[in-house]
Formats: sequence, C-alpha cells, structure tokens
Amino acid sequence: MKIDIGIAENDREAIGQGLSRILADTYTLYLKTHNFHWNVTGPMFETLHLMFERQYNELALAVDLIAERIRALGIAAPGSYAAFAKLTTIQEETGVPAANAMIQQLLQGQEAVIRTARAVFPVAEKAGDQPTADLLTQRMQVHEKAAWMLRSLLS
Repeated sequence: MKIDIGIAENDREAIGQGLSRILADTYTLYLKTHNFHWNVTGPMFETLHLMFERQYNELALAVDLIAERIRALGIAAPGSYAAFAKLTTIQEETGVPAANAMIQQLLQGQEAVIRTARAVFPVAEKAGDQPTADLLTQRMQVHEKAAWMLRSLLS
C-alpha cells in the first residue's frame, strides 16, 4: 500500500536506513550493558550493577521506539544479531573486562550512539520529518546524560 505522509519515498528510505543504524547501535549497547550488569565485580559492584541496570532498561525501551519509527516510515526494521552486527559501530565484548574497562567501553558506546544520531538528524530535518527529529533529539539527550555519568566515574 502506498504511504502518503508528506515525506518522499527516497527520504523515508534514507531516514529508515539511518534509524536502522541507530537501532543496531542501541541494541548492541543494550546487550553489552546487560552483560556488564551481570558480570561486574569489585569495590564499586553495587553502584555499577544498579547503574548498568538502569541503563539497559532504558535501552530496552528505546529499541522498540526506534524500530516502531522505522516501521511508521514504511521500512522494515532490522531484527537479527547478524543484521545488527553489519550496521552497528559499537564493538562487541566477548570477555569480562575489569570494572573500569566496562565503564570506558559503555562510555564509548553511548558516544557512538550520539554520533550516529547526529549524522541522521540532518537527513530527517531536511525531509521535514519532525517525529524522527524529535526522537533523535530525545535519544541524544539520554545518551549524552548517560555518557556524562559514566565519564564522571572515570575522572
């Protein structure tokens, strides 16, 4: 069925591709954060365990919002590890690093999502896609705050 929401098909496709990269980054960061929540040890265990839990819960909700926006644009949302692995800019962690390395990796992941969202924002803005621009603004705010919190632990 034809989609007529005031955004040209080629713009919807470009925005959907950008949002797919954000979805892949967000899901990869979710998985990494959840892994670190389970496996963190050391003197800051309770603080980090709880912080990581708050962060992965927020990310779990975010992946649904992002995927639903992709679908609203008439684009199929990626939904497999293989698809996410091709699209993400975040390096997967297969080991169990020390707590400070976990913090550093999660900080890098938060910043990666911000960069990806910033790269997609002009595409949405140029196409007059205010709902996507709003979603991207909200996501950048959340990730900038999380990055600040993580960065503060490393100072």
